Amino acid sequence: MISSQHAIRAGGHEDSRRRGEAGAIHRLLRDALDLLDSDRGAAAVNLARATQLMDAVRPGNADRNAIPGGLARWQIVSTVRYVEANLERQILHKHLAAQVRLSCGYFGRAFKQSFGKSPHSYVMERRIERAKALMLESQAPLCDIALACGLADQAHFSRVFRRLTGSTPLAWRRQHQQAPAQ
Repeated sequence: MISSQHAIRAGGHEDSRRRGEAGAIHRLLRDALDLLDSDRGAAAVNLARATQLMDAVRPGNADRNAIPGGLARWQIVSTVRYVEANLERQILHKHLAAQVRLSCGYFGRAFKQSFGKSPHSYVMERRIERAKALMLESQAPLCDIALACGLADQAHFSRVFRRLTGSTPLAWRRQHQQAPAQ
């Protein structure tokens, strides 16, 4: 039987974690507001990150994310955080499975049940979203952006980008970047 003191400590830890996540969301939103006039691309990145954090930690998501045969809420949050923190590196299926203490086979099935796509598809989509943000907030060459997003080279980046967006990275960048101030 768990003592009431242990339960209070566990609840306190959960409250502390939620306050920390709320603080991170608040900082991202405040930064986005500050950047809105000067750098819309960076503001959009901050808003996207705040939205992801809010989706991951919102109390109502516990029921929505608890899909039979899918990942538990803590596993979803852990997986999303791991992917976001390691996008510039190689992310192997076995590392994702180990992160949430599941076998590779079970993890793949549960991930697809929870996210509606394979782990590989999810990682590639997150890499392209990060690449879009980098293209908006910097003038870095596409080859550097490809490497910063964990893609092998610019050709690989272009193939994946076009497959997911229907446009080449250069065309997308030209279409979405602000016109230079005169």
